[in-house]
Amino acid sequence: MKKISKTWKLGEVCSGGVITVEIKGNEITVIGKEWDFSTGSRKSSDQSNAKEFRREVISVDDNNAYRKLNQELCELSTSYWAGEIFKWIETKIKINVNLNGW
Repeated sequence: MKKISKTWKLGEVCSGGVITVEIKGNEITVIGKEWDFSTGSRKSSDQSNAKEFRREVISVDDNNAYRKLNQELCELSTSYWAGEIFKWIETKIKINVNLNGW
């Protein structure tokens, strides 16, 4: 099973400054990381070893996957960046959308 991942280095517009999303099989993992200033403060700096402070694993088969993913991304960043990250995720995997109770 292939793992797809992408990292957004958003700096001050998100908690910790770095968000990484990993997709493997039917699971989406959203990881919040603290910016590692030892590698530099520019967006081009390597943040692959930045310290994790938050990790949420969401199954796309879950009836509330859409809501849980959106909530997690909005808690980590602004609604704009949450939407941009969500768009990228949707290009990689189909998410169960159940808007009942939303």
